[in-house]
Amino acid sequence: MATTTTTAFKPALIIVDLQEDFCPPNGSLAVPNGRSIIPTINTLLTLPFVLKIATKDWHPPDHISFASNHPPKKPFIDTTTVINPSNASETYETRLWPDHCIQHTPGAELVPELDLEKVDKIVEKGMRREVEMYSAFYDPLEKPRCSDSGLADVLRGRGISHVFVVGLAFDYCVRATALDASKEGFRTVVVREGTKAVDPEAWEEVERELKGKGVDVVGVEGEEVRRIGRG
Repeated sequence: MATTTTTAFKPALIIVDLQEDFCPPNGSLAVPNGRSIIPTINTLLTLPFVLKIATKDWHPPDHISFASNHPPKKPFIDTTTVINPSNASETYETRLWPDHCIQHTPGAELVPELDLEKVDKIVEKGMRREVEMYSAFYDPLEKPRCSDSGLADVLRGRGISHVFVVGLAFDYCVRATALDASKEGFRTVVVREGTKAVDPEAWEEVERELKGKGVDVVGVEGEEVRRIGRG
């Protein structure tokens, strides 16, 4: 595991995929009550994080995760196999989805209610058609890595010690981003009121998994968030 080199409290906020296609009422892959998290996230954006990042799924139309590219397979129900383009022996299964967050379409835009003026940087992910990338850091492939956003280096370059993760969706891209932030050596938490799940019944299982890997799910009124204001 990589480790941070600073002992100072220098927190970053990562807002994962708060995009139109993931939000009611019109999103093609709308997360239940996804828009309800926006006030919490905008409140967090008023706090003195050292760095505030928003991520975007930014898929080509022929992305491997779209069920429409695998007829007659169905979204939500079926899966497909992702094969490392540079190493056919490394594979993983991924769930298929409706077309979503296609580059340069309205569904790929960050929601207009998000206080974007307070965001320092936007990170796009999922651009390679043949690879699924839930995490804002990189895809699950390792031998070799296929896609890397450079986010870990951005955080280290600012001396970040702690990462606070919010956005959509808790059981997919928020989960993967939080786990990779922790793996990269950052003390990582997910803010409960700042995220929703695709499958709400999976919440407890995902929270247990995160806790087991060193990532806590905390309340917006909790000590972890209050510490940001104190510096």
